[in-house]
Amino acid sequence: MTQLTEHFSLEEMTRSEWAQKHRVRNIPNLTQIAALQHLCITVLEPLRRQFGPIRINSGFRCERVNAGVHGVGNSRHLYGEAADIHVPDRATARRYFLFIRDHCNVDQLIFEYNSAGARWLHVSTRLDEIDNRHQYIFNLPAV
Repeated sequence: MTQLTEHFSLEEMTRSEWAQKHRVRNIPNLTQIAALQHLCITVLEPLRRQFGPIRINSGFRCERVNAGVHGVGNSRHLYGEAADIHVPDRATARRYFLFIRDHCNVDQLIFEYNSAGARWLHVSTRLDEIDNRHQYIFNLPAV
């Protein structure tokens, strides 16, 4: 196993159920690996130190995987600069969101959900942090 940081491995950050099911190799290049490591160091490790173990739903995506999961064409996942973090409930999502917003230099931080009830935080940070846009979106679904 290749560790990117103390608590996050390259395998965890490239794992994809879609890729496994469709036998697609989801392998980042060296620049994308550097971006994944940067993401882990600057966002995911601080979040883990604050809240304990966190689960990554999606990290790096090659073009085939991104298209297969209906990701946007310019997704930061393609560059290794984004992760989707599982959140079990809205309260946890809000705690994670506020911590990342207040303590990490990010490009985007978006609370997302689907009709099946899944919830996650999409977080991205550019390898060149000067390009980060600091976009924060936390829209709750109608109840």
